[in-house]
Amino acid sequence: MPKKIWITGASSGIGKALAIKFAKEGWQVAASARRENLLKELSKQNSNIFSFPLDVKQEGKAKEIFQKIITEFKEIDICVFCTGIHDPEAEKNLNSEKIREIMETNFFGTLNTIMSVSDYFKKKQSGHISIVSSVAGYRGLPAASGYCASKAALTSLAESLYFDFKRFNVRVSLISPGFIKTPMTDKNKFPMPLIKSPEFAAEKMFIGLTKKNSFEIHFPIFFTMIMKLLKIMPNWLYFILVKKGMKTIKY
Repeated sequence: MPKKIWITGASSGIGKALAIKFAKEGWQVAASARRENLLKELSKQNSNIFSFPLDVKQEGKAKEIFQKIITEFKEIDICVFCTGIHDPEAEKNLNSEKIREIMETNFFGTLNTIMSVSDYFKKKQSGHISIVSSVAGYRGLPAASGYCASKAALTSLAESLYFDFKRFNVRVSLISPGFIKTPMTDKNKFPMPLIKSPEFAAEKMFIGLTKKNSFEIHFPIFFTMIMKLLKIMPNWLYFILVKKGMKTIKY
């Protein structure tokens, strides 16, 4: 019997590439996103991918969609919650509405999907919940006040949930990508070091989710290790380095 996975944010970018990767590996994939037309196209092209449209900001809808998935799939082994938005141009100016929109989608949207599967996995006493954050959650970055805050919140959420779900033999993992070429990063107007393809990300995620047991899956390693170094760097030094970088990219 094939294993089964639920992926949100599956209509484009990392989520879409991950859905295709798991489908090619023989998994049955429940794919969710707001753009129903893109999901239908994805499922037409892949017999192992099934469309379950969802706006993750709607908590009740998330629970309803998960129940539909369980009805059709009978069970789920892994959930990867991959929904995310970012607007770097809008975030150059402090904007409470934009930050609220980002937090509602990235953080609370992910929380809604986690809440929809919480009782299922605790009762099942097995399975895996994976939260897609970003290295942008390690430290605050320019023109990303809402995005960095949402990803930092997701990282802390994953760390807390790790303990809560471990008592029920359920694995919680965190995924922290560097720059991946997606419609979202296409909006960035600055150099993105070591940017990788969505397929590269999907391969690393598949390995981390199915063949390894570490809490954090992060890639590309050279870039993420640099970001981890910045994470533990004294504030005064970090601010100096970022300020120099801002001059270089003409922020």
